[in-house]
Amino acid sequence: MNKLLIVGTVAFDAIETPFGKTDKILGGAATYIGLSAAQFDIESAIVSVVGEDFPQEYLDLLKNRSIDLKGTEIVKGGKTFFWSGKYHNDLNSRDTLDTQLNVLADFQPVVPENFKAPGVVMLGNLHPLVQLSVLEQIERPKLVVLDTMNFWMDNTWDDLMKVISKVDALTINDEEARQLTDEYSLVKAARKIAEMGPKYVVIKKGEHGALLFHNEQIFFAPALPLEEVFDPTGAGDTFAGGFTGYLAHTGDISFKNMKNAVIYGSNLASFCVEKFGTERMQDLTKEDVHQRLEEFKALTQFQIKLT
Repeated sequence: MNKLLIVGTVAFDAIETPFGKTDKILGGAATYIGLSAAQFDIESAIVSVVGEDFPQEYLDLLKNRSIDLKGTEIVKGGKTFFWSGKYHNDLNSRDTLDTQLNVLADFQPVVPENFKAPGVVMLGNLHPLVQLSVLEQIERPKLVVLDTMNFWMDNTWDDLMKVISKVDALTINDEEARQLTDEYSLVKAARKIAEMGPKYVVIKKGEHGALLFHNEQIFFAPALPLEEVFDPTGAGDTFAGGFTGYLAHTGDISFKNMKNAVIYGSNLASFCVEKFGTERMQDLTKEDVHQRLEEFKALTQFQIKLT
């Protein structure tokens, strides 16, 4: 069970926030997911594509965290996917300044033989047909989690509906949940999403935490109040890595254990935003994670005396 297959982008980002700006740095959904999931004792692999311009030091960084890169293709002469964005003062909204698909435009994913029977699959934000292609190459895992965004809702609705119908869990943010279902109430939105196929729905609300839905059960995990937030890029993917990494590690996909997974996801995402890009996730230790889990515990546990 403790094999996690990650599908998504390994990329370059250039980020500007009210606190500063970066040149090209390491980014991509699969990168954040992989670095987050690496906090658990699991085997993981990334299926992705990069160009010849992608530095060996970045590949080594992932390999040094026991992430299998046999499924990450390096295209000779090609350029790596690049995204540039600028965040507004509230850090909740941003403008995309530049998107260069480069080698991602013709990406045909190939799942390595040693990961064709994974316990958990995390389908990071990509074209729905790429996500479907991966599902066709593997034996049915215990859990398939899908992430997507409004761009695919606007441009590839039918393909998106196909892939949503084949997964066990969907993770999206509140704005995307409302667009996907045309429902303002997140409870109603989650119910509609469940009718599309997924048994579990996770709705991420950024600095306001995350909601987990299953049948009529609902669980809410707060986000830890932080003194400083430098860069929210990748926080949702870091959450997904913590969520799926924990589930792959424990081998338990009950609703009760998924509540723990949501807490782990929120906990890890709280580190991601403290520095630009993946910088904080690169030097994160298990001691850091456990200490902050204790803070989460103190934040959320209370006793009420009934009057």
